[in-house]
Amino acid sequence: MPSVEAVTDRMRDLAEKDGVPSNISDLLDEAVETLQEEDKELSVRVNTASSLLDQISNDPNIKQHTRTEIWNLASKVESLED
Repeated sequence: MPSVEAVTDRMRDLAEKDGVPSNISDLLDEAVETLQEEDKELSVRVNTASSLLDQISNDPNIKQHTRTEIWNLASKVESLED
């Protein structure tokens, strides 16, 4: 099971990649901030971050390999709740 820190590090790496549109980077940064809000329940943070990643994956402006990475991240985020 991945840790919150491992998942957020991967999100930051993806947000900083060349070729990732700025709106996608902004949403990834928002998902990172959401997961790090320790004053909220983990399930709430996971659901919010998952929603943001779903929004990103539906963006028509991202490349297919980026979309695949987003799906992988979404899977890791959902496993945080287990």
